[in-house]
Amino acid sequence: MGRQTNRRGGRRCTSSDGQALLEFAIALPVLLILGLGIIEIGRYAYIAILVGNAARAGAYYGSQNRNLSADLNGIAQAAKADFSGVASGTDTNNGLLASTLTVNSFPTCSCDNAGTLSPAPTTNYCAGPPTGTNNSAGSCTSGHWVIIVNVTASGNFNSLFNYPGLPSTLPVSRTASMRVAQN
Repeated sequence: MGRQTNRRGGRRCTSSDGQALLEFAIALPVLLILGLGIIEIGRYAYIAILVGNAARAGAYYGSQNRNLSADLNGIAQAAKADFSGVASGTDTNNGLLASTLTVNSFPTCSCDNAGTLSPAPTTNYCAGPPTGTNNSAGSCTSGHWVIIVNVTASGNFNSLFNYPGLPSTLPVSRTASMRVAQN
């Protein structure tokens, strides 16, 4: 069906001319909400990556040697420096405060027998030398003691808006473990 014209040659509106505008008006709020949801998911993923990287930075700091594996304050400072973005030597940060990150770390000890940890890593820290039998975690006669640094970093994701049925703050927690280098 062609468009109708009036006597003066102008175009006369038909009922289908406003249909596209109406469909757009109905679809626009749905598309905006969907776009906002995608942005929020991206922000959550970004925070989760930052928290995971902070846990790895703390574990790396503690894994450098046996003394640093017990330096809980140093591990926390390394994780927080990575989280805030100042660890790279630049003073730019990611917009998040390092004080919002919680860092917990603890070393574990076990005996490495040909690549198998036996007994299972325990939180009883090896008080004695890294080889031998006089360690607080038990004896290690056929292998050598290994120390593993475990770091858990926790933070919060705060959404831009309050969504019905969803919390405005979601906890984010990541754990990293690294074996301490033998000296």
